[in-house]
Amino acid sequence: MTIRFASYNIQYGKGQDGLYDLERIAREVEQADVIAMQEVTSGFARSGFVDQAAWFAERLDRYMVFGATYDVDASYRDDSGRLVNRRRRFGNAVFSRFPIRSTRTLPLPFLPPADEQDIQRCAVEAVIDLPSGPLRVYSIHLSHLTPGTRMPQIAALKAMVASAPRDGMAWANGRDADWTEGWAEPAPPENCILFGDFNLRPADPEYPMLVGDPTRRRGRVAVRGQFADSWVLAGNEEQSGYTLAEWAGEEGARIDYAFLHPALVPAFRAARIDTGAKGSDHLPIFLEMDFG
Repeated sequence: MTIRFASYNIQYGKGQDGLYDLERIAREVEQADVIAMQEVTSGFARSGFVDQAAWFAERLDRYMVFGATYDVDASYRDDSGRLVNRRRRFGNAVFSRFPIRSTRTLPLPFLPPADEQDIQRCAVEAVIDLPSGPLRVYSIHLSHLTPGTRMPQIAALKAMVASAPRDGMAWANGRDADWTEGWAEPAPPENCILFGDFNLRPADPEYPMLVGDPTRRRGRVAVRGQFADSWVLAGNEEQSGYTLAEWAGEEGARIDYAFLHPALVPAFRAARIDTGAKGSDHLPIFLEMDFG
């Protein structure tokens, strides 16, 4: 069975023309079975206070999880003086045609240099019940500042991804009906895909932390303990492609990725970047996998 994936930093709905248009974004990714999104918001005035994760879940008719480590007060009192609780949230989401059995929002190290603006980043983990069996999918957004801010995030991310099968997902050894309510314990699959805006190029020093030392890579096969870059698996050079519209035609300008667990490499079928998309400053990336 072929499963289509997409990953898209939607810039909170703001397109290349400066207009906020969630419908345009939905059309650009609606053919994918599983969609990872970054820079998804709710409660922001600039985008009409829309709960964007809920909007996409309804529009796309998908199961949805949303996680935000930027979560601040946006409450107000209405004309009668009644307090209306509202949160201003910025984070990542996963949408799926298939049930999402379990999810966690994993905070990443937050180490901005003095006087540099940044926000708390996270990885949203989703365990998806594909017809072929469970698969872990991550929607990730790393710091935009420097390699020094991203390297600790990648190290922490890799450690959390590696430990997830032992962590038991949302619960472990569940026997208490008050918690399980008849559901079986979520399976902790080893295989996973890391999607998202990593804010690094293949030439940057953080890239080998994910795919391994280039002198040790063996063609299409990832080094043990590292991940495979789907763009390279598709036959492209590492230093090719771009995923920001403003970098059109610039080689080696990819900062959005789909990294595969080594065991998933045989299931890989295709990867591409939609250079015609207009819904964000980023370009969506697409991946096809055949799970038999």
